[in-house]
Amino acid sequence: MSDYASQEYYLNRELSLLAFNERVLAQAEDPANPLLERLRFLCIVSSNMDEFFEIRVAGLKEQIKLNVLHAGPDGMPPRQIFTLVSRSAHGLVERQYYLFNKVIIPALAQEEIRFLRRTQWNATQGEWIRSYFFREVMPVLTPIGLDPAHPFPRVLNKSLNFAVELEGKDAFGRNSGTAIVQAPRALPRVIRLPRDVAECENGFVFLSSILHAHVGELFSGMHVLGCYQFRVTRNSDLFVDDEEIKNLRLALQGELPHRHFGNAVRLEVADNCSREMANFLLDQFGLGADDLYQVHGPVNLVRLMQTPDSVDRPDLKFRPFLPGLPPAVGKEGDMFKAIRKQDILLHHPYQSFKPVIDFIRQAASDPLVVAIKQTVYRTGTDSALMEALIAAAQSGKDVTVVVELLARFDEEANINWAAKLEEAGAHVVYGVVGYKTHAKMALVVRREEDRLRRYVHLGTGNYHPRTTKLYTDFGLFTCNDEMCNDVNDVFGQLTGLGKAGQLRHLWQSPFSLHEQLVKAIRNETRHARAGRRASIIAKMNSLLEPRIIAALYEASSAGVKIDLIVRGVCALRPGIAGVSENIRVRSIVGRFLEHSRIFYFYNDGRQDVYLSSADWMDRNFFRRIEACFPVLDPRLKKRVVSEGLKPCLRDNCQAWEMDAAGNYRRKTPRRGKPYSAQGRLLEILANVAPGGQGA
Repeated sequence: MSDYASQEYYLNRELSLLAFNERVLAQAEDPANPLLERLRFLCIVSSNMDEFFEIRVAGLKEQIKLNVLHAGPDGMPPRQIFTLVSRSAHGLVERQYYLFNKVIIPALAQEEIRFLRRTQWNATQGEWIRSYFFREVMPVLTPIGLDPAHPFPRVLNKSLNFAVELEGKDAFGRNSGTAIVQAPRALPRVIRLPRDVAECENGFVFLSSILHAHVGELFSGMHVLGCYQFRVTRNSDLFVDDEEIKNLRLALQGELPHRHFGNAVRLEVADNCSREMANFLLDQFGLGADDLYQVHGPVNLVRLMQTPDSVDRPDLKFRPFLPGLPPAVGKEGDMFKAIRKQDILLHHPYQSFKPVIDFIRQAASDPLVVAIKQTVYRTGTDSALMEALIAAAQSGKDVTVVVELLARFDEEANINWAAKLEEAGAHVVYGVVGYKTHAKMALVVRREEDRLRRYVHLGTGNYHPRTTKLYTDFGLFTCNDEMCNDVNDVFGQLTGLGKAGQLRHLWQSPFSLHEQLVKAIRNETRHARAGRRASIIAKMNSLLEPRIIAALYEASSAGVKIDLIVRGVCALRPGIAGVSENIRVRSIVGRFLEHSRIFYFYNDGRQDVYLSSADWMDRNFFRRIEACFPVLDPRLKKRVVSEGLKPCLRDNCQAWEMDAAGNYRRKTPRRGKPYSAQGRLLEILANVAPGGQGA
């Protein structure tokens, strides 16, 4: 496979991630989407870009600082990547704010949803806002004048701040000329006006506008020359020394506060900011000109994310729906009885997550259940599942929970749940230091007649009730003895000590998943070379691992038909003559975040189907504990293919196809009716309410 290791065959990870965010931005630009959903997509882009800078750009800057010359598979050194990333990111942000100001805001105003700028306030609105400032804003502000006794303050990561240029002397005769005002996070960034004041059904004003209008009240007797909002993004990757820590939870609790004050990586300022002030701020944060993002509007669009939910206009949102239930679950109130009859497949969000919650709740209250084991990666601050596990432990059941404390940006919530579980008497372990526990597994042991029977749930997504309404994922219930034994063995690895044994059905990282996938790809290659039909269909979030990509290139060269549905980052180049001409790469970006991982191998007619928690990335194969499990029931296997793969390959509305240069082109209906994978699955699996728009 060394023939396929050439740098020209690999795309850059950071640039591919920016291309994904361009596809998300295209959803905000698409007039076919409901207007308030377009605003939400615009905010999602900002949220994604925040994490991109906090993690990916921060990593690039560290490599540049350390003079790292080692290039990835694409062959580009960090400094070159940063230059290209900066150029692309600036273009994306410019496009984003143009859409916000020139399209979204005017279109919302036509629907009587108005964001009132300072220049638009009438006397009544100005008086209400002034009263709000003195009542709600001014009491919590602490302006800091810069002088030798008041150095530049520590600025929290992603917080809203104002740099104020002043003229005159204060009560002590000081004349620094500059002050910083930090907006506490407790203050809302978007304030709803009363209807009679707004003179429309939904009127809003930005906190930044309120502070701009009244900032002079903070500096009595001085003249404000300028007031400029700014926001700094910092390196937010946590560092925990695997070799030094004695208690992972305590180490992480000590590290979390530093996330707010890591090295600066990006400075966002309003477009009215003077060049002198922008340079002053760049100097304070140790940043260069390429790190400056000057925007027309609020420097933090993420704070508008909840606005669509606060506006009662269902006609401007996606149609609501009620998730369906498989017949096997709908008929049986008893989850254990239902699972004994047959394996059960759930396809979220089209089908309800409630059976998973019921499974754990019933296990917690069932006197025949003796033990419950579960992994927790992301579950949220308010979780019915965690409450059920706590109740089970309090009732005397043997409850073991593997809590991944290093789930990025969910560390604090997981630490809190771990403490509550321990207080309730559960066994809480943090997996294996150095390997994130990313597998999604729940195991229940129940005494039935003269034996102990195991039941398991395996999933491609998190045990997070909120995201199961937004992410596409599969979950499988089974009491198959061999599958249950495999899951029990993995829990044994996580909680105990000893060698990893041979699993019967599961492919597991970091031990066998990578090896088994390469083996399955090579198996298709052999079938193709022997003149037999050979095909691979794989769906995932990201595709980066070089040896997997090389194996796919080899398979393509042998004639294997390969369809890759990669939502986000993809380093593989399709369509290269003699290398990847049999590979097609497409990305689905729509109402729901495509999150399921599905691997299909034709295997000379056996049609093997696997579901997994793992993407095809180095970290998932070698630095995480992941589970990849087969769908053994032929009926359910057909469902996974017909619901999880075929609709994505047929989609001509929300699908984007990649060319060999890494550019994406959106599919459009040419003949026949438009076909949306997500829209079709809502129709056949869920109950969609009338009204609203789109999928």
